[in-house]
Amino acid sequence: MPQLIVLPHMELCPDGAVLDAQAGTSICDTLLENGIEIEHACEKSCACTTCHVIVREGFDSLPEATETEDDLLDKAWGLEPTSRLSCQALVGDEDLVVEIPKYTINMVKEGH
Repeated sequence: MPQLIVLPHMELCPDGAVLDAQAGTSICDTLLENGIEIEHACEKSCACTTCHVIVREGFDSLPEATETEDDLLDKAWGLEPTSRLSCQALVGDEDLVVEIPKYTINMVKEGH
């Protein structure tokens, strides 16, 4: 079973985490199932960038991003060559190391 290694994030996962991930499951679902409350304002429908992650290791093991995902990523805060929308990136057979960016662009978040 592949592992999803999450680098420390001040608010969502201060100590980082090592999670068992089911191949074929999205990075977003794996995070949420393990109590890491990554934003996903569009309910994982590939319509925003709030679940943006940077894949530090294992990027090439992910299925290729769709054109829609690539277009949305262009709008993400802190975009890097190995950025993906976690709701669209499906875990393969290799371990992944991911970083959740410090900021997200969420135009509809209430209370902020």
